Amino acid sequence: MKTRKLPQRKCLGCNTVKPKQDLVRIVRSPQGEVLLDKSGKRPGRGAYVCPNEECIVKAITGKSLEKSLGVAISDDIKKSLLEELKNEK
Repeated sequence: MKTRKLPQRKCLGCNTVKPKQDLVRIVRSPQGEVLLDKSGKRPGRGAYVCPNEECIVKAITGKSLEKSLGVAISDDIKKSLLEELKNEK
């Protein structure tokens, strides 16, 4: 019996490759909203980060999240992403 490959994704904050299920997806919806995608199935452009505050902050300050999603990340969006992450735990 073959073992299935687990999908791997790279965290934009710490640049480590981890299984997709261990990371949190941040998505830019077709309407241009930037949201935390808990289900991993929302439509739109997605980027993956570790589910901790340091990685999200590092991805935002390093501009890697902006490049990946193709949209400017304001302080309001940063605060809402961090708030959603705290509420998810």
